[in-house]
Amino acid sequence: MASSLLQPSPSSTMSFASSTSSSLFTATSHALPTLGFVDCSRTRTLASNGVKCDMSEPSNFVNGKPIVPVLNEQTLPKFMESARKEKAVSRNGNRLKLFSGTANPALSQEIARYMGLELGKISIKRFADGEIYVQLQESVRGCNVYLIQPTSPPANENLMELQVMIDACRRASAKNITAVIPYFGYARADRKTQGRESIAAKLVANLITKAGADRVLACDLHSGQAMGYFDIPVDHVRCQPVILDYLASKTISSNDLVVVSPDVGGVARARAFAKKLSDAPLAIVDKRRHGHNVAEVMNLIGDVKGKVAVMVDDMIDTAGTIAKGAALLHEEGAREVYACCTHGVFSPPAIERLSSGLFQEVIITNTIPVPEKNYFPQLTILTVANLLGETIWRIHDDSSVSSIFQ
Repeated sequence: MASSLLQPSPSSTMSFASSTSSSLFTATSHALPTLGFVDCSRTRTLASNGVKCDMSEPSNFVNGKPIVPVLNEQTLPKFMESARKEKAVSRNGNRLKLFSGTANPALSQEIARYMGLELGKISIKRFADGEIYVQLQESVRGCNVYLIQPTSPPANENLMELQVMIDACRRASAKNITAVIPYFGYARADRKTQGRESIAAKLVANLITKAGADRVLACDLHSGQAMGYFDIPVDHVRCQPVILDYLASKTISSNDLVVVSPDVGGVARARAFAKKLSDAPLAIVDKRRHGHNVAEVMNLIGDVKGKVAVMVDDMIDTAGTIAKGAALLHEEGAREVYACCTHGVFSPPAIERLSSGLFQEVIITNTIPVPEKNYFPQLTILTVANLLGETIWRIHDDSSVSSIFQ
């Protein structure tokens, strides 16, 4: 199966992987390429019976640094093709403006390339005392403005920057302002588990709304109720299809697969993931948490002996939960363990835990930028730029967003 989703520009020396069809899905699927900095030969040295990454050429490095491909093709993953045929999108960008914050400019550029647009000109500065200054360098009067800014670490800085950007657009007479938040910080503070706690997710939702946003576009919120914290429309994009497309490129028999939820709270997410993986069996890690970012694994519900275990979560922060879960899976006889998540927060000591040999591969998306110091051989990063770009077009054209995932 040739990977034709994202073609590099002529100036790029990156070669994407070509892959064959897999028995993971009942229907043929295409994999989104990685960002190109995973050396598959190094990745597979951890297990004796490793699943081979079907890469025609090794990743290219210049001076020890990975080459990130330039994306310039307006192509879609296969899971979005049928939905696009049902209702075409006009792609009239005359009144559409994209602006990027400083949190993830690389993702913003990829989204703009997919949409065939240029990012709007904006000046974002920091004063000596840390205050944020934002000025739009072009008119947005009467335009539908999309501000791309994940509230990833440093969460408070990026959140405040987003609010100042929204305020600048509102005061410049933008018609509609959509906050595109690939990663929504404070999403884990979505309920009270003890007395006298704040529900910070609701507070942040209020701040974004009061700043002047008319709509929010977010990826894989930590819990579904977070959408209800906003008093404005929320388009919730699930990035699982991107990861599923990539897994479909691997030569893993569906009979060898088992999907694992790292905790009881993620069972619904893991069950939906397993259903799309040829209805793979499900296992659950029973976890008892004694404090924030501190987890203790108790036991495993389900059978993983001799299986390829795919652990699914929405984010990896310190990697304590998923690392202890992977250790338990190996103790229970799992042949290989894959970690899949949308948001790679990677707070210390996550890199040490993830690169310790417990995982055959750690698969994340680029909703949060990963600094070069956090690269490790088992890491694979998939792009969600096309998915977000298509969603923005459909919002702008008043087309269905949910039909993309059907």
